[in-house]
Amino acid sequence: MSSTINSLLRAAGLAGLLALAGCASGPAADPRDPLEPLNRSLYQFNVDVDRALLKPVATTYVEVTPAPLRTGVNNFFDNLRDGWSAVNGVLQLRPREATENGMRFVFNSTFGLAGVLDVASEMGLERTTLDFGMTLGRWGVPDGPYLMLPLLGPSTLRDTAALPVDGQGNAVGQIGHIPTRNGLRALSIVDQRAGLLRAGDMLQEAALDPYSFLRDSYLQRRHSQIGVTPPEERYDLE
Repeated sequence: MSSTINSLLRAAGLAGLLALAGCASGPAADPRDPLEPLNRSLYQFNVDVDRALLKPVATTYVEVTPAPLRTGVNNFFDNLRDGWSAVNGVLQLRPREATENGMRFVFNSTFGLAGVLDVASEMGLERTTLDFGMTLGRWGVPDGPYLMLPLLGPSTLRDTAALPVDGQGNAVGQIGHIPTRNGLRALSIVDQRAGLLRAGDMLQEAALDPYSFLRDSYLQRRHSQIGVTPPEERYDLE
């Protein structure tokens, strides 16, 4: 537990140092994104890595893997997230989401062949994906500055600080056999990227400024997930 807390503090401290080191200024600067010049550089780095590696691998995965098998892989990882979502539902005092996610995890793990089959959805149990960053937000921890993380993508200071806890809540990370653990992590990344192939292409083609579009969409979605009013909207109501 102490190692988790130390990791959390290190992540928060690192993000805080970055925020102090790279603040943007000027009348056009978005107050939610004081690190915009650095964030844009990291965004371009992520785009380059995606074009050179992740997208080609995900595209090949889709082309050579039968759809039923891809669905099973996606269900398996979604089921692991359901278990962690149930824990966060309890922490967020959201009994319906905690119960439904918990039941999803139990039923799919037992009757769905370790989650490969999504029998819970056929039973009408709704999935609500919850993470520890959302839990902190529900308890009043502010977003902090927007951050673009290398390889991981959009985040905020609060969500970045929550990553070590989410990592501890991921069952894959608890596997002791290192090759198996790393293989599952790699497969999870490919599975997630495969699910975003069309969305990624649409983002690059439709948005005049993909970086700003991605940032605004991420922040709006996080506020909606947490169930809080964005700061700018609160100010408008005053």
